[in-house]
Amino acid sequence: MMIELFGGDTPNVMKVVIALEELGLEYKHNYFDIVNDKDDPKFRAVNPNGRIPAIIDSEGIDGTPLPLAESGAILYYLAEKHGAFYPTDLKKRYATMQWLMFQMSGIGPMFGQYVYFSRRVQNQQHGHDRYATEVLRLYDVVEKRLGESRFLACDEYTIADMATFPTLHYVKVTGMNRADYPNIGRWMEEIAARPAVDRSFKAMGDIDLEAPMSSYPLTEDQWDRMFGRGKYSRANTLRDA
Repeated sequence: MMIELFGGDTPNVMKVVIALEELGLEYKHNYFDIVNDKDDPKFRAVNPNGRIPAIIDSEGIDGTPLPLAESGAILYYLAEKHGAFYPTDLKKRYATMQWLMFQMSGIGPMFGQYVYFSRRVQNQQHGHDRYATEVLRLYDVVEKRLGESRFLACDEYTIADMATFPTLHYVKVTGMNRADYPNIGRWMEEIAARPAVDRSFKAMGDIDLEAPMSSYPLTEDQWDRMFGRGKYSRANTLRDA
């Protein structure tokens, strides 16, 4: 069995790398050019949304290759297929799904918008403040939950923790004192100490979301293309109500 991973140096990709390392699965990490290759028909056959991560499981469910996209779906698939990190107890199982969806719908996109408005554009104070406020609200939710439970879903380490850990680890919120979140700190230290997570850090290389845009090997046009700005914006196709 071989998992082909289409990814790169992002927290979303690291979720899947952690799961692969925790499960001890053989995989090949293809670093994907999300700027120039996202519209390649071969990749769109793997992920119609043209984003990373995505995988192809060479054996799939019935022995034939299975393409799969969306990090949450990939985590769920791998955990269910291999019978690990997804509790058999139904209460814990649904709690795991709840906190996985919380990461996918809340932490992932909101933290991503915060990085955009705090690192990738200037003079967008409303956007910065909106997402900084939302990120801090989500920190409060996680801090409260981890004061009630050893891990996010229950007393077991699950795919919900794998999904959430990379974002909280890599996204630094300007001016925030992490010492104000002792439960999150305890949880992050415990997860970071896991051998599979340590291997994931080494396998992923550097993820620096703090780096200025000028430090990336991308042109202004490529940044615009990635973010749907400038000539790549479709806003001008909308009509006034």
